Amino acid sequence: MPSAVPGETDMAAPASPVALSPTRDFRALAVEAARGIYTWDSRSSSYSDVYARVRSWWELLPDGSNPLSVLVKEFEATGVTASSFTSLGQQSARQSATGQSVRCDLELAKVQEFPPPWTGLHVCTVIVQVVNQTTSDRNTFSAPITLMLNCPPAVTAPADRCAMVAFYATADRIVY
Repeated sequence: MPSAVPGETDMAAPASPVALSPTRDFRALAVEAARGIYTWDSRSSSYSDVYARVRSWWELLPDGSNPLSVLVKEFEATGVTASSFTSLGQQSARQSATGQSVRCDLELAKVQEFPPPWTGLHVCTVIVQVVNQTTSDRNTFSAPITLMLNCPPAVTAPADRCAMVAFYATADRIVY
């Protein structure tokens, strides 16, 4: 039975993977991506499946400033690694997230001090509420995640939408 609380999922059912919608609304994309990065279900997917989904959102920039090695490090900072996923799978672990707040660009003090290097690059920090559940335990916590979104009119952005080009989950990289 679905939850009566808006935005909350029934943790008995597999967590549906989040799909990013093509949009020019960088705020909406930031929240959607943050939710998706923290949503997975070991009962219906493998670590490779979860990683591949998140990897498909990370668009490499032509200058090489957002290498996949950063993606791996930041994805593992969310608490999911190949080895931990094996253990999580044995516990039928699943996780879902809802966006609690989003701040972008000049709403962030660090961005005021160090603006993005080109027009169309947006920096958003999303606070997500994460529900982590296994067959025997349920844990809820909040987590900040910073997303870099490349949008038109940036020459490196897709013509009709914004693209996620990076995210940061490690504490020293979160932008406030």
